[in-house]
Amino acid sequence: MDPITLGIIVAVSLMILMAIGTPIAFALGGVSLMALLYDRGLPELTYFGETFFERLAEFGFVAIPMFILMGAAVASSPTGRDLYRSLDLWMGRLPAGLAVSNIGACSIFAALSGSSPATCAAIGKMGIPEMRSRGYPDGVAAGCIAAGGTLGILIPPSVTMIIYGIASETSIGRLFIAGVVPGFMLAGLFMIWTVFACKMAGGYSHQGQAAGQMKATIKANVDTNLKALVRVLPFMAVVVGILFALYGGVATPSEAAGVGAFLCLALAIIIYRMWQLEPIKLIMRDSLRESVMIMLVIACAEVFAYALSSLFITQTVAGAIADLEVNRWVLMAIINVFLLIAGFFLPPVAVIVMTAPILLPIILAANFDPYWFAVVLTINLEIGLITPPVGLNLFIIKGIAPDISLRNILMGSLPYALCMVLAIILLCFFPGIALWLPNLLMG
Repeated sequence: MDPITLGIIVAVSLMILMAIGTPIAFALGGVSLMALLYDRGLPELTYFGETFFERLAEFGFVAIPMFILMGAAVASSPTGRDLYRSLDLWMGRLPAGLAVSNIGACSIFAALSGSSPATCAAIGKMGIPEMRSRGYPDGVAAGCIAAGGTLGILIPPSVTMIIYGIASETSIGRLFIAGVVPGFMLAGLFMIWTVFACKMAGGYSHQGQAAGQMKATIKANVDTNLKALVRVLPFMAVVVGILFALYGGVATPSEAAGVGAFLCLALAIIIYRMWQLEPIKLIMRDSLRESVMIMLVIACAEVFAYALSSLFITQTVAGAIADLEVNRWVLMAIINVFLLIAGFFLPPVAVIVMTAPILLPIILAANFDPYWFAVVLTINLEIGLITPPVGLNLFIIKGIAPDISLRNILMGSLPYALCMVLAIILLCFFPGIALWLPNLLMG
């Protein structure tokens, strides 16, 4: 059987398995095993096991559970509540200030937790009821939180950037820094659209409160909110310290992640007096569950990549794309559409580990920067978090506000997906948006 036909059969089998609810890791591993047994026979079982465990044994993967533990410590503490209160104090009086402050809170919390679902849940639990009580439309309230939550996989430290760095053998510190400016640019685009959407709906800023009552409320809450800000600052200092250690060459990603996880856990216990065993067990349980899931997907994806390479599927596809002899920007457009469609159905981690072995040689051959491409890839995957059929953040918002219809959540989120498309276009015209800061700091 020729490689292209075999590749189509493998792809269709994989989609069928995932469509019937098979966990991604098992679907990847099962399809890979069947393809190898078909082509090579039983002796391939030995290589299957070796490839699976050799990938997991890489020391660089220690950073993944450590950053997940760091994010879980932040997400399980009242840090999101304090951050929300602080930003509402300073930005709540601006036009559409409460919605804008929610996006700001998502941006900062994303840097603290590194997780899009955690950001969406932590800020949404407070932000959505508060916005609705002040007269904001349901679509704006749900959409700005769903979109703001996606920033968790772009603004560093980001688990998906770590996985991309390991898969592409690029500098994780440089990847982190490459995501900073695009991340806050995207947050800025979200804020601009939010202000515009609120003005179209009639303008919302502390709706339902008389001016005198509003001033009295703000004055009464100043002390509380300033204290909340003071409690958040140590966590932000940890993130800044991690980035400094990475781009300054002081520590490896695994070392920085380990220290960051310890400090965030210690800060959560000390600042919020989480002395009971139950909250600590919850943090450890959530961290272990997510870490095992991601590591299992990575190991099975490595076997999948090995199977594709052994069957000459990867080489054939890459060669066919290279032989198209099209303009490199046309090629990039095709890759973006492919990533966008993949992000509709698969979580970011799975897309990265499955596609990196195929796309990286093509990207490099077309003379694209791998760090710039990491940012473009990540924004494509962010779009998948707020678009059906999977749209993880949409379902998190639905769980937070079950009385808002899924249609309203989706319609409120779609303009933010267009903001992400605009960000990708800007990155294509001005790649320095992603490359300027890492070049400045790391040469």
